Amino acid sequence: QVQLVESGGGSVQAGGSLRLSCRASNTYKTYCMGWFRQAPGQEREGVATIYTGTGGTYYFDSVKGRFTISQDNAKNTLYLQINSLKPEDAAMYYCAARESPFGGCWRNSAMFRYWGQGTQVTVSS
Repeated sequence: QVQLVESGGGSVQAGGSLRLSCRASNTYKTYCMGWFRQAPGQEREGVATIYTGTGGTYYFDSVKGRFTISQDNAKNTLYLQINSLKPEDAAMYYCAARESPFGGCWRNSAMFRYWGQGTQVTVSS
């Protein structure tokens, strides 16, 4: 079992930057961790994933080149650096995790077992 707590959301002008954080209660196991987002009236979509064992990452097409997912194992914290914000990036951003003892990661949000409460990102044009 792991608890996830996101922070760092806020209101930013288009073109600006934010860094979201997700603190995990424990990371003694290797996990697939990810960031997902959901805007009002829309389905939840993937942003980026990372396998904590190797640091291998995956980015969904809509954020490639602008978002960076990273981890600080010493702090049990996952980050999402968001640059060049666009109005369409506005959403509730969620951190998610699932144990991955044999390696690898998933892209489908349905495969993730643990979720944070979310942090809101608002973009003004």
